[in-house]
Amino acid sequence: MQDNSEYEARLDETIKILQECQEEKNVTSCYVCEKCIGCEIRTKYIRSVYESMSKGETGGFDF
Repeated sequence: MQDNSEYEARLDETIKILQECQEEKNVTSCYVCEKCIGCEIRTKYIRSVYESMSKGETGGFDF
């Protein structure tokens, strides 16, 4: 099992990448971007949020 800080670091990195993409496209939300559906950056962000919340476990979240 990975250390919790690894999940947080991965989440921080994906947030940074997502925000850079939004700035580049001059949008404040992925929902207004024409490439929202199927976007690899957004998919990685969502996955890293889930992994950060679940700490790599399947099922519930560790709040």
